[in-house]
Amino acid sequence: MNDYSFIFLKGSKVLKKTTKPKYKQIIDAAVVVIAENGYHQSQVSRIAKQAGVADGTIYLYFKNKEDILVSLFHEKMGEFIEKIEAEIAGKTSAAEKLLTLVEKHFELLSADHHLAIVTQLELRQSNKELRHRINEVLKGYLRTIETIIQFGKENGEFNPNLDVRLARQMIFGSIDETATTWVMNEQKYDLSALAKDVHALLVNGCGKTRQ
Repeated sequence: MNDYSFIFLKGSKVLKKTTKPKYKQIIDAAVVVIAENGYHQSQVSRIAKQAGVADGTIYLYFKNKEDILVSLFHEKMGEFIEKIEAEIAGKTSAAEKLLTLVEKHFELLSADHHLAIVTQLELRQSNKELRHRINEVLKGYLRTIETIIQFGKENGEFNPNLDVRLARQMIFGSIDETATTWVMNEQKYDLSALAKDVHALLVNGCGKTRQ
């Protein structure tokens, strides 16, 4: 059983903790508190106050502050992947799928500046175990990128000899660094407006010919 499949028994009902209202409430509060104070300065008591719950309530859903951070990323990334996969399902080309992914990624961060700070800055923790747990959550998103690349190779849009893992790193790294730079510049410009230019660079990098 992993960290996201704890269940609570109540009479004859089996309830997953992630479906309970206070879980979502705490997650949303943690985004705000961590963004405004930094991960290391964000006490569990402060998150509880922001969520409007007692300190002890936090521990019914999370083991510690590290668990809150990882669960936060798991929750938000899971929602994002669902939206992305639903959006790209109707696209007929790899280029369209990739553009949709870049646009939605930037739109998500642009719509929630607290979440942008948390994902682009506060998730970069030096703790090795914490980084490993965060990377595990990220795998779902990377698989979505790989699916787009493979689709492009199979339909002739992308170089048939393209290294999928290398291309995936290039695509994710470009999107991630663009978003991080935007956050570091205090979100002063329109991140979403960069989507088409970033997409053009990525598609050219995956192209059918190599120089």
